Amino acid sequence: MGIEKNRDKENMRTLPLAEKMRPTTVEMFAGQHHLMGEGKLINTILKKKSLSSLIFWGPPGSGKTTLARLIAKGMDASFVQHSAVLAGVKDIRKTIEDAQKLRKDGIQTILMIDEIHRFNKAQQDALLPHVESGIVTLLGATTENPSFEVIPPLLSRLRVVRLNPLALDDLKLILERAIDFYKKQSPDIQINMPDNLISSLIQIVNGDARSMLTIFEMAVAISPMTDDNIITIDDNILKEAVQSRSLLYDKAGEEHFNLISALHKSLRDSDPDGALYWAYRMIIAGETPLYILRRLIRFASEDIGMADPNALTLAVSALNAFQMLGEPEGRLAVAQAVVYLATAPKSNALYMAEKDIISDIDNYGALPVPFHLRNAPTSLMKNFGYGKGYEYAHHAPDAIVDQEHFPKELGKRIYYKPVQRGFESTIQKRLKFWNELKEKRRAEKGRHEHEKTNCN
Repeated sequence: MGIEKNRDKENMRTLPLAEKMRPTTVEMFAGQHHLMGEGKLINTILKKKSLSSLIFWGPPGSGKTTLARLIAKGMDASFVQHSAVLAGVKDIRKTIEDAQKLRKDGIQTILMIDEIHRFNKAQQDALLPHVESGIVTLLGATTENPSFEVIPPLLSRLRVVRLNPLALDDLKLILERAIDFYKKQSPDIQINMPDNLISSLIQIVNGDARSMLTIFEMAVAISPMTDDNIITIDDNILKEAVQSRSLLYDKAGEEHFNLISALHKSLRDSDPDGALYWAYRMIIAGETPLYILRRLIRFASEDIGMADPNALTLAVSALNAFQMLGEPEGRLAVAQAVVYLATAPKSNALYMAEKDIISDIDNYGALPVPFHLRNAPTSLMKNFGYGKGYEYAHHAPDAIVDQEHFPKELGKRIYYKPVQRGFESTIQKRLKFWNELKEKRRAEKGRHEHEKTNCN
């Protein structure tokens, strides 16, 4: 109800195309088929008019805000929308006060917070008791992983709904609707866009409908019109429109992934200068350093690992430092982590081990734990053989024993294969020494068994 009134008041001529094209009914919504349709989450909510607090997590242009608005429109409730970029604790308090008054009249309030990941801890804390008591039903939208950006007490009271980048067919449908929209707005004007360029456009936007519509709107605006009122979007026009859009640095578009790829590869190639350049390109373009720091933490394990165990510690410390200092002071912590990781010895041994382990688990399923490795806290479990034959390492010389640690179906596996760089060269020597010691113990055990058999 409130949405339509607000939209009527807008000057539609000055609104961006993406806003003009925003669906106002569930039937108009394209994409997110795992949530839409008979028996799916959104349909069930609207059918039963039963709503709990949700947070929509997905990339830009995937329909988070639209879905929240459609849900609110379908519920018999008051709807209030805030952007976390502009709203503060004062705005939230005012909303809560209004919601308490409406509740006395039996009217529920739905509070929509766009970009909820931009709320700090204090702002999220201010929401917590009111979400918990049900004074407001919270609908949040975020492009960032809620596990990192939403405080645990609030997250535990929300259901996270994952949205995916829009499929190519869904993007094509939206673009065709946009072309029809122009025709209806200006019947005398004809827009021609070859099929190959339509395919190119929907490919390059990486599932982001808003980005696609913005590029298309730009292309229409800069295309010359013939005397017959025909606008033709050709290859050069589309390239110009895409370039104009990329200067804005879309955090989920191609330029975003190009930059983070350049940073990652510069780090892997041990080039601190290149890595610093790409990191600052992202920061200055508007990327949150928290995203970069999380990627650095992943890099510390994936590309350095045990070659320098301090890399992970320093990357996590840089994240903590930035959270304490904020912008712009915290940027130097990012730079420090970048330089350390770039100049650290490299190893992907942990990453490769993880892939092999997951492959075995996928192929063999949940194999039973060997009995000698099982805990036996009760006499019944002992009677069934739990823990039988287990050798306690600290009772053996050098705390090394020779016993199997895999299900028999797997036999002996070697997942972790350290390289000869950094601390992993030390690990290699340790493993070699321990394996030789185990071989010696195995040979001794074999001799004892042989002698025992001969004696019998």
